[in-house]
Amino acid sequence: MKSENSDFKLMRFEEIARNFLIRDNFKKLIKSQRNYPALYANELNNSLEGGVSFAMLAHLLGRIAELEAIINSAVVHEKKDTDKVQIGSNVLILFDGKEEKYQIGAPGESDILKNKISYQSPLGQKLIGQKVRVKFDFKAGNKTIKVEILEIN
Repeated sequence: MKSENSDFKLMRFEEIARNFLIRDNFKKLIKSQRNYPALYANELNNSLEGGVSFAMLAHLLGRIAELEAIINSAVVHEKKDTDKVQIGSNVLILFDGKEEKYQIGAPGESDILKNKISYQSPLGQKLIGQKVRVKFDFKAGNKTIKVEILEIN
């Protein structure tokens, strides 16, 4: 169970991290692929309060760099008016005798609980570029499943 104190510490940490992001030295730290220079480490330790560790901030720095890389490499694909399955399509398929609807998206958008699959997934790869009424066999482990595309939106 989280206490109000831990919520306050988290909010305070986020505030400190946000303020630190603004500083020029922080941007230098993010871009650095080497160990953090002692000069910055000392300054960083002096600016952290409330028991926030350098390791926590280093983890956040890594995550920020990872998200920046994803954003910088993102490509916008506009859905074309076509009768083929493409990224962004909603596809109704007959999967082993049962109707299932999936949305085809990028790997970062995948959520099988919401029936969102990646175009890079095994099923996504089989569906991309196909038309309505196309039938194919899909291998799931050691089982082969009959699939038919019923509808594309």
